[in-house]
Amino acid sequence: MFTGTHTFSVCVVTQASRDDGIDGVATNEDPIIGGLCIIQAKRYKNVVPTEAVRALAGVMHDKAATKGILVTTSWFGTTSKEFAQRTGRMELIDGRGLKALLKEHLNIDALIGLPKLP
Repeated sequence: MFTGTHTFSVCVVTQASRDDGIDGVATNEDPIIGGLCIIQAKRYKNVVPTEAVRALAGVMHDKAATKGILVTTSWFGTTSKEFAQRTGRMELIDGRGLKALLKEHLNIDALIGLPKLP
């Protein structure tokens, strides 16, 4: 679940291919907590595989990113949440969190259909 507030000065959406799985890149220019943020968006019908979270960590390492955000229309399992928490640099936004962010920031009441509640 999304828990923080972030201010990014630059945000770029990447091309569809040859992007290392990166869907967006944001830069926070704050000299203390700033840096490169890698953003990935995944659409699943069921729980997000832990491999997707681990892959984001790999891309973060490869690109020397200070933060990684994985957004999904689905939900994350315990293993994924624990892994992300251990890194201390990853934010996982599930379907409910995405819905809340859309409502809060864009006043969009989105319908994110899932086959079952987690």
